[in-house]
Amino acid sequence: MTLRTGPVSDWATDLDHAEPEYNEHAHQIWADLRAGGCPVAHSERYGGMWAPITHELVKEVAYDTDHFTSRSVVVSNGRPVIEAPVGPAPPITSDPPFHQIARRLLLPPFSPKAINPWEPEIRRLCNELLDRMGDITAGESVVDAAVQYAQSIPVNVIARMLGFPPEDEELFRGFVHNVLEEVNLPVEEREEGFAELDEYLDRQIEDHVANPRDDLTSYLLGVELEGNKLSYEHVRGSIVLLLIAGIDTTWSAIGSSIWHLAHHPEDLQRIVDDPDVMLFGLEEFLRAYAPVTMARLVAEDHDFHGCPMKADEWVLLPFPAANRDPAAFDRAEEFVIDREENRHAAFGLGIHRCLGSNLARLELKVAIEEFVRRFPRFELAGDVRWSVGQIRGPRVLPVRVLAHGGDDATS
Repeated sequence: MTLRTGPVSDWATDLDHAEPEYNEHAHQIWADLRAGGCPVAHSERYGGMWAPITHELVKEVAYDTDHFTSRSVVVSNGRPVIEAPVGPAPPITSDPPFHQIARRLLLPPFSPKAINPWEPEIRRLCNELLDRMGDITAGESVVDAAVQYAQSIPVNVIARMLGFPPEDEELFRGFVHNVLEEVNLPVEEREEGFAELDEYLDRQIEDHVANPRDDLTSYLLGVELEGNKLSYEHVRGSIVLLLIAGIDTTWSAIGSSIWHLAHHPEDLQRIVDDPDVMLFGLEEFLRAYAPVTMARLVAEDHDFHGCPMKADEWVLLPFPAANRDPAAFDRAEEFVIDREENRHAAFGLGIHRCLGSNLARLELKVAIEEFVRRFPRFELAGDVRWSVGQIRGPRVLPVRVLAHGGDDATS
């Protein structure tokens, strides 16, 4: 396969979600595609890729498990060596009927009953991160709300849930970068990073086999599937899913929400004046700044509304674009903090709807509340750098603190 990289010539016919300008300008790109009468973008990159950008078409692909397989959900220049129905990271890479069985195993540890008790610990963590920012002088101090705050919250939470050392935070960031951002590199250049991830997980699993404890890793090692313990590959694949998906998706949602508040002071003030508005605001942050784009592989040659899709071509599922489709949402391009009707697709559509949504909601809600409580007024203070790839969020987010908790936030 000849790799095609470099600047995009036309987003409708040469789309590349790994080009830096894509995530930075994604909302405008989707709007322009819709306005230009292009409901499905296409690209010859990655061995062939399609991207429906309307809510109706994204939903159709997400629910069609006959023509589209989930055996890989991250677009790259390679194709997965572990076939369906299991896939390399079950259950997100699993197809029916195995998918439902594998998913059922992970539902108990992510139920509201299991997740809600984490709230005090997440609040403590958020305040610890805010404390680490040091002395803050209102009107002068600039902090990086992505690097110093958002990116450390889900890393620490999921590490503790899995029973991994929290001090390995930088390693986790590297794994996320390799798996989700370096997708346009040749396969052989990415294999070293994948090997490092496998070796790290092997060590953690071996330690849990020797020293079982009350965490998600020991849970996966102990749970049974149709009377048998999970295979080693299944355990490791599910941990890859929890580690990678549990980190980047949530830190991106937190960062994007703070980015919005930094240049929409009216919404920030609304939260300061009426904290209960977060009941609706939380869902609007998720709708307007949904971080996750999933992918499917075409299972067999298929004509999709006039698009001649070929077996093993990619199909991007940009749930964020679906959330901004005017045909599906009133005032779709606007952020309406008290939007009451909000059936967004931030957590996906179809059989792979995010099983960690309870945890993600809790982390996002607490992170916003504590940041605003500590810094009731702030503004952008420099250039923002956005991620590349299928998870959209700010990687660098400098904000100037204009008021500190306890100051007069209205002055």
